[in-house]
Formats: sequence, C-alpha cells, structure tokens
Amino acid sequence: MKVYQTEDIRNIALIGGAKSGKTTIAESMLFEGKMINRRGSVDDKNTVSDYKPIELERQNSVHSSLLHTAYDGKKINMIDAPGFSDFVGETIAALSVADTAVLVVNGQSGVEATTETAYRQTVLMNSPVVFVVNQMDHHGANFNETVTALKDYFGDKVTTVQYPVNAGEGFDTIIDLVYMKMLKFKDGGGEPEILDIPDSEKDKAEELHLQLIENAAEGDEALMEKYFENDTLTIEEMREGLRLGMISRAILPVMVTSAKHGIGTTRLLDFVVKSCPAPNDRPAKATKDGKEFKCDANDPTALFVWKTSIEQHLGEVSFFKVYGGEVTEGQDLINSRTSNKERITQLFALNGKNRDKVDKVVAGDIAATIKLKDVKTGDTLMDPKNVDSGFESYPVPDPLYTVAIKAVNSSDDEKMAAVLNEMHKTDPTIIMEFSRELKQQLVKTQGDIHLNTIKWYLDNDYKIEVETFVPKVPYRETITKTANASYRHKKQSGGSGQFGEVHLRVQPYVEDYEKPTDIPVRGTEEHDLPWGGKLIFHNCIVGGAIDARFMPAIMKGLMERMEEGPLTGSYARDIVVYVYDGKMHPVDSNEISFKLAGRFAFSDAFKQAGPKIMEPIYNVEVTVPEDMMGSVMTDLQGRRAMIMGMDAKGKNQVIKARVPLAEMQRYATSLSSITSGRGVFSMQFLEYAQVPSDVQDKLLKEYEEQQKEED
Repeated sequence: MKVYQTEDIRNIALIGGAKSGKTTIAESMLFEGKMINRRGSVDDKNTVSDYKPIELERQNSVHSSLLHTAYDGKKINMIDAPGFSDFVGETIAALSVADTAVLVVNGQSGVEATTETAYRQTVLMNSPVVFVVNQMDHHGANFNETVTALKDYFGDKVTTVQYPVNAGEGFDTIIDLVYMKMLKFKDGGGEPEILDIPDSEKDKAEELHLQLIENAAEGDEALMEKYFENDTLTIEEMREGLRLGMISRAILPVMVTSAKHGIGTTRLLDFVVKSCPAPNDRPAKATKDGKEFKCDANDPTALFVWKTSIEQHLGEVSFFKVYGGEVTEGQDLINSRTSNKERITQLFALNGKNRDKVDKVVAGDIAATIKLKDVKTGDTLMDPKNVDSGFESYPVPDPLYTVAIKAVNSSDDEKMAAVLNEMHKTDPTIIMEFSRELKQQLVKTQGDIHLNTIKWYLDNDYKIEVETFVPKVPYRETITKTANASYRHKKQSGGSGQFGEVHLRVQPYVEDYEKPTDIPVRGTEEHDLPWGGKLIFHNCIVGGAIDARFMPAIMKGLMERMEEGPLTGSYARDIVVYVYDGKMHPVDSNEISFKLAGRFAFSDAFKQAGPKIMEPIYNVEVTVPEDMMGSVMTDLQGRRAMIMGMDAKGKNQVIKARVPLAEMQRYATSLSSITSGRGVFSMQFLEYAQVPSDVQDKLLKEYEEQQKEED
C-alpha cells in the first residue's frame, strides 16, 4: 500500500447521535474512494464499519472502527464512533487523535441530546468541527430548522457552506457557497454536474456567501485585509480562512448529504481534503516532560496508542497515531511507561476487519499493529535514543452507573473477573473493582446500554450467566457522646485458660477535643484510618493493672471492631478511646484474651455512646435545559437532596446539590428519562454526614434481618 506523507493525510472522527448516519457516510466515502466496490447498508448488516456480532444484532455501532479512503491524492483516515452517549469513551479516544470532528446531524431530528453530548466532547478535546446535516432525502428533513437549532445551541460561529435546493424525497441538488455553483448529483453518488446558480436561488446564495466570506476572513488578519481591499475572497483564500477558523474553533462549517444515496459525498471528501487541517496544522502534542511533537517526519519516532481491541484471528490489536518520525516493520521502540523494549512486527492500515499490510507509517498517520508484549491504551512508544515520560493520555469520564455483579454459577466468578479486566483494556470507561468493605464485585459504567453491552459479551462470547444488583452503600458508624464500658473475657477448659479484663471510655473525635480530667493519659497513638476519619488510642493504665505488652492486643481488638462496626457492620470512624483499667491473671492472661476483652468492651461502650450511622454525601451538578428544570428539581428533592444553587450555562441551567449516595442509584437512567436524554450530571464525593433517624432505624432493621438469615 502507498505510503502517504504528513501533508497528504487527513484524520477525521465521525461523531454524533445514533441513527444520524455516521456509518452510512463512512460507507459512502469508502465507495467514492474506491476502497469498496459497492456500498453496504446498516439494514443489510454488510457495512465495513459495523462488523462485530453485537453491532450486526443491534444495528448500531458499539465500538469505534478505523477506516481509510483516498481522494484527490490524499489519504483520509476515518474513525467511526458509536452514537449512544454510554459509549462516550470511544468518542473521546477518537477525538484524541483525529484532527477534525465530522459531527453528523440527522436532518429530520435536528439537534438531539446525543448531538449535544458529542459536541461537548469536541469542546473538551479542543477539536475543529464540521457539521454534516445528513438524510436530507427524507420527507421530514428540514435544513433551515436544523441550522437555526445548531446556531441556537452552538452559537453564531455555525456557518453554512452548502444548502439543499430540493430537500425531501428526490433530493439531489446542493448550492455550494464556496464554489458559488449548483451541484446536481446522480442517485448512487459520483462527481456532481456543476451548474450555474439559478435566478431563483441567487439572492439567498449571495447573502449566505457573504456571511461565509466574512466568517472565513475573521480568522486571519491578512485575509481580513484582502477582504476589505477586494470586497471578496478567492476560493483558495476562503479555504484557508475555513481551515484557520476551524483550527481555532472560530468557525463551524455546515455541509449537506444524503449518504444513503451518495449525494454530497464527493464534495464532503473535497472539503475534508482542501479545507480541513492536516496533522501538522494542529498544535504540537507535548509529553509530560514538555517536549513537543508537531507531526514531523524528521523528529525522533514517537507514537501514541489510543485504542486496544481484541480481534478474531488477530488477538490484541494496538491502534496508534505517529506524532514524530516514522514507524517501520522490525523497528524497536521503548514503552515510556514500562521502559521495556517493544518490537513492531507488522503494520496495518485498517478498514474495519479488513487490513492492508504497510511497510512504513509516517508522522501524522494512524495505523495498527499486533503482538506487542505489554502495551496498554494510553501508552507512548518512543525511539530508544529519545525516550522521555511519554504523552498524557486522554481524559476518561467518571463512571455514572455502578452495579454489583456476580456469576450465577459461583465457579465462574474468577473467569468473570478476568473477562471484565480484559474489557477494561479495550474500554477504559469500564471500571471493575472488588470492594472488601462491601464484599461485592462492582462494575462501573456510563449507563444502562453500556452495562447491557458487557452482559451481552459475557453471555454470548464467554457463556457466563451473571446477575446484577444495586450495590451496597459504604456507610460509616460513629458516636455522638461519651460512654464507659468494661468486659471480662474468661475461659477455662483444662490446663491454662484465658483471662483478660478491660475498662475503657469512648468519646467522639473532633478537632481540639477535650481530654477528661479524671483519667491521666500516659501514651497516645493516632491512627488515620484507610477508610477516612481517625481513631485516637490513649493508654491510661497506672499501677500495672494491665501489662504494657498486652496494649497492642487491645488495640488490635478495637481495630477489628472498627472494621466491622457494631450497628451495621460498616467501618467505624472518628472515635477517641481511653483504656484506663483492667485485670490480669498471672497464668491465664495472654494476647488473645485482651484482644477479645478490648473488642467486646469497645462494642458495649459504642452502643451506649449515642451511635450514629453516617452516609456518603456527594456534590452533584446536573446540567439540563431550562424548561426541564422543575421536573429535575422535584426529582432531586425526592432524593433527599439539598439544593445549593443554580447557574446559567448557555441554553442550559446547572443545578448544584448535595445528595446522599444511597439516593443516586440508577440516577443516570432516571435523569435520561426525565429529560429525554438531554440532562447530564457529574458527582464528586464531599463528606460523610449522619443519616436521618428514620433512615437509621430502617438500616438497623435490615441489618438485623440479614444477620438472622446468615445465622
């Protein structure tokens, strides 16, 4: 396969909502670039991009696909990203290496919730954007309303580059405002017939052409001067203005297609080649040590692994973009994370599951390799003579949906955990952890669809049947007042027995707490607990009532009870303990005796000290359209939320609240339902706070019943 130089490469990510037609656009671009002989369709389950069984079954993209086509002597790498917001990690990964986001909009539906989600990711990744209004052949398509909505949501930098003449059934004609010509396409695609703009469209075309020139000129002082001098710009100058404006995100061009019929595809390819930035037009990518790579073939070799996939017959495939130098077969590179050598054995240019072998990949290009020893998504491979800390990986969104999961057949638990770990490799937004505290295997995802995808793979590919549950809440236990207790552990069973007696006092820990005046403190240990909070242990023994060698055993008994609190078995925290008296036996006293005596004395004192259950409270920010605010606020208040304030953010409102974690279970699903998918939220841990008394009573009752069942 031909090796393309940096300036002859364009990297685009096809993003946007499900059913907007991204996969169909990719198919049409492959066909026009003569990479395939006939266009497949999603309905017929024969597209190049959607080839995995789950995608064929569901008829939508679940994983991003790397594709490439050629047009006008240029190579165009395309990453077709899934449309559902649950797969936002795939969109972010694609945008991390693409030089332009092609944001596809359904011409019937206009700006949807998933359009907003995709656009937010382009803001996060600072990606140039071109909107493509697709499906203009549908009887419900409305280009003018769609452009008005785009401007409404994303601002006046949204700029029409083309508009349809005959939107709806039979659509085949576009007015192009760069060329100022009418383009008439044949059903099935190909290059259009180029015609003069008819008189009936001239006034509208002239007005939009002027807006396009003004917006294109604004991105560059030299172009602005030429515009003032000549009252217009040449086609080349307009293209330059569009390119510069897109790089700075000062202009968001709007194109038109009916990808199903191939209408507008060649002009879209032409736009990508002539107006979208090449890899070396974008800002340099810096390593963690500050070294910059500008996609220059003369720099030392540096590549970034942005995706890992498990492919049938190939195994683990690493997808990468070259930011410096060239990569060749047989080349040895160093993984900056592990400092280990990795040999590039084979190089491929991919079109979905189809692969073309290449000998060399130049800076700016995107390709794939296999059989790397220890390379993860986010790793950097570098020239052995120029190794530094490597590139920062892209941001992975926080999980929004957590479930506890277990295999129906317990013998599959270990296999299930291994499979989930493999899934995390290919999708870093799937997070798996075993909670020792909750004694549950947790899976954290972006939502219901994401979780159902995991279950599909477990069921279909690995034959592991699983159950999912609402995860337990990591409550904490503490006390609110001071209490004393004692416990004598005595056991005699022939020979030496067990004896230990401990007297202690507990009080709540707060900063600058007051020590009692009636108990002299001889020694203090302060423990920052792994689960938060403190345990302060005071040794107040005088007169040798308990030998100093038994104090660590008492401390161990206390810590065991702190790890399984007396109320609900949750971790205890923020307690001060004074061990002030006790008794020993010259023969029967030993460490186990004092450990048990300390444990039970602490438990008794805890229950008398106004014990309280504490729950995790999260700062929650919910971004919703203004007209949906009332419903969202009502729902939050039903979740014991404390509303802290509201801010305007464009067309949306941001509601800030403090909400108990126990009330946030399945919130991603509820919010989506209330707002028709337009609401988004984030949550960050804030603090632990006491639960209301009615909630505490309910939790105590549930724990009591659970203990009875286990007994």
